[in-house]
Amino acid sequence: MITRKSKREIEKMQAAGDILVNCHKEIAKIIKPGITTMEINEFTENFLKEHGATPEQKGYNGYPYAICASINDEICHGFPREEKLEDGDIVTIDMVVNLDGGLADSAWTYAVGNVDEKGLRLMKVTKTALDKGVEQAQAGNRLGDIGHAIQQYAEGEGFSVVRDFTGHGIGPTLHEDPHIPHFGLPNKGLRLKEGMVITIEPMINEGSWHSQMDRNNWTARTIDEGRSAQYEHTIVITKEGPLLLTDQDK
Repeated sequence: MITRKSKREIEKMQAAGDILVNCHKEIAKIIKPGITTMEINEFTENFLKEHGATPEQKGYNGYPYAICASINDEICHGFPREEKLEDGDIVTIDMVVNLDGGLADSAWTYAVGNVDEKGLRLMKVTKTALDKGVEQAQAGNRLGDIGHAIQQYAEGEGFSVVRDFTGHGIGPTLHEDPHIPHFGLPNKGLRLKEGMVITIEPMINEGSWHSQMDRNNWTARTIDEGRSAQYEHTIVITKEGPLLLTDQDK
């Protein structure tokens, strides 16, 4: 069932989004060669606790961590671990913050030290693909408009769009209808309405878009060892246009 959120619900989600954004900004300061993603996980747990919030995905269907940390060819749902990040890695940190029942969800890909030109271009194209999807998150548009904008841009730049994982509705639970594909045809699919809150979170690969699952049954990675990047916002559909609850540029 698709729910449209009240003003009060959106205000609570915005408060969660503010904490999430500030956490990502602090993570950006500490990511460097030599740090471990388990240390980033512990930092996030402590940061959220200090701000009266909790990591919503910890315990979700048995997921054991406060963040997902996906390195290089890992597409999503990477487990934090003790191995040190190396110069030239790219790592996506994905988290969901719960503040008094309000949820916000955002992933961000970070360069670790000196990343090669192709890796930096993958990151730039992925972030721009997200921006192009957000531009289509307008009341009256359809889900296909979002996916088509992302797909046309990313594929036009020589990259591929992951099909196996999508954005989603959010609040008051983590994953709600509708699913938000990052590919598709314009003017197709569900029509967007004011009050809907969704995530747009394209995962863009260097090589094939196909994924394979690790033995932990959580982590998805590329089938050809190509790198993958992801950026994600939580967005309210309003009559004035998309409202980003996880905007890092405010």
